[in-house]
Amino acid sequence: MFLNIFGNLLIFLKRKEVRDMAVIYVALIVKGKRTFASVPEVVKPKVREMLIDLELEDLVTE
Repeated sequence: MFLNIFGNLLIFLKRKEVRDMAVIYVALIVKGKRTFASVPEVVKPKVREMLIDLELEDLVTE
């Protein structure tokens, strides 16, 4: 029981961490300080989603 709750907590924190990092990378890409190609693979799907939501899909280039 405890391990299941602990595992779920770790998954939740990991998701939150990815979301938070994605926001930072999106801001850096929009400001021209980073490119989508330089974003770590673990965060790329969320960054892609956020850029598309902002109608900035032209910035999603490898």
